[in-house]
Amino acid sequence: MANSPGEELFDVVDRDDVVVGQAGRADVHKQGLLHRAVHMFVFNSAGELLIHLRSAGKDEFPGVWTSSACGHVDAGESYDAAASRELREELGLDTSLERLAKFPAGRETANEHTVLYRTSSDQVPEFDRKEIEQIAWQAPLEVLAAIRETPDRYSPVFRMMLEWTVAASQPQSEG
Repeated sequence: MANSPGEELFDVVDRDDVVVGQAGRADVHKQGLLHRAVHMFVFNSAGELLIHLRSAGKDEFPGVWTSSACGHVDAGESYDAAASRELREELGLDTSLERLAKFPAGRETANEHTVLYRTSSDQVPEFDRKEIEQIAWQAPLEVLAAIRETPDRYSPVFRMMLEWTVAASQPQSEG
């Protein structure tokens, strides 16, 4: 599969996240090949989550709300390196990241093995206007309530990861 000049190149992986080849972005998405992605949740000192509205020009889920920052892992790149790069590129933030969870590739993750990270920052993000139309700080429970009312306004992977994050942060009841 020859990719166009300047097109992003991704590692193609199997169900176990083992690299089996490489392909350009367009081929990966068109053929539904398994690949890798990262999502970052940025929280401020008030406990609010930064979410962003994807630009209308995005090839997947344009014009919907999603994680603070997110993106693909480039061919040969680690999840951790991709997370730091995407956070800088999309929001202009350079903060330490904590790895929270890894979700397997599937329909909810758009065929992406996805690692979720979190960080805290009160810095005003300088977002990439080609990627992001607008940003908002909201309490996670308020976002969940909005998701329940209008789920199609939020990306499927974001919905799943936010529900997981809120559930994981709840104290475990003794039974």
